[in-house]
Amino acid sequence: MAAVTAAMVKELRERTNAGMMDCKKALLAAEGDMDKAIDWLREKGLAQAAKKANRVAAEGVVAQYVTPCGCTGVIVEVNCETDFVAKTDNFMSFANNVAKHIAKADPADVDALMAQKFVDDETKTISDLVSEATVAIGEKISVRRFARFKTEGIVSTYIHMGGKVGVLVEVATDENGKESEDVKQFAHDLALQIAAAKPEAVRREEVDTEKLDKEREIQRAKAIESGKPEKIVDRIVDGQIEKYYKEVCLLDQAFVKDPDKDIKGYMAEVAKKAGAPVDVVRFARFERGEGIEKRKDDLAAEIAAMQKA
Repeated sequence: MAAVTAAMVKELRERTNAGMMDCKKALLAAEGDMDKAIDWLREKGLAQAAKKANRVAAEGVVAQYVTPCGCTGVIVEVNCETDFVAKTDNFMSFANNVAKHIAKADPADVDALMAQKFVDDETKTISDLVSEATVAIGEKISVRRFARFKTEGIVSTYIHMGGKVGVLVEVATDENGKESEDVKQFAHDLALQIAAAKPEAVRREEVDTEKLDKEREIQRAKAIESGKPEKIVDRIVDGQIEKYYKEVCLLDQAFVKDPDKDIKGYMAEVAKKAGAPVDVVRFARFERGEGIEKRKDDLAAEIAAMQKA
């Protein structure tokens, strides 16, 4: 009998979307033959999951979970094929269960997550749950990415438009700050800010240097093209870079609820009012389906092809 390796199990899972243990059983039964293993999965009732493995899942939700202590938070993007399914109770329940599992089990990445035993039922892995959800719901289901923050301060999450956008933010503070309603409101406001204003970094020193250099090149070329004297070009570029920082740096952005102040100023006000140190550590912002190439159906072309046939 051919040896069944972890790489073979991983390949079969990627090709069929079946659970890890089911893939291993299929390969053992098929003596390592990949095609026969796929047939075995279909014969055992996982045909729907296997058939849906190559479909595009670009809809879905960004779900969230925060532990009761408020010290660990998670956002996770779980995808399906249609917006209709994304709004169903079954799909939402599945996504919320995955978020809770990530908060409690702390997987290193999505691959590690798939192999973990589900915290609420250790007879199944998360991969098994994905396969079961694919069969039960009737569409390809996948867990695309997640962010998990554990902190000595506080975390806050915000889910916008029923899961279209999800934000997770970490705020550093002390024990007084963790009890302060003002600090909690500040963390919530930050999550709203990030959802609306799409910052790329918390502070200036965290801005991607390649993007910054590219922005300088663009602004310099624009200034020269407009006929500005060489001696003032550098000053013009510096002014444009200052505007750029105010667009991409969270602390430099105008507060969406009160544009007369920036986030840095708002944070200082909160710290003074709460009598506690307050700082923004990090954030994650997921927008459902971003970067996934969605399938475009050309109905007219399909009808024409059918008529031609």
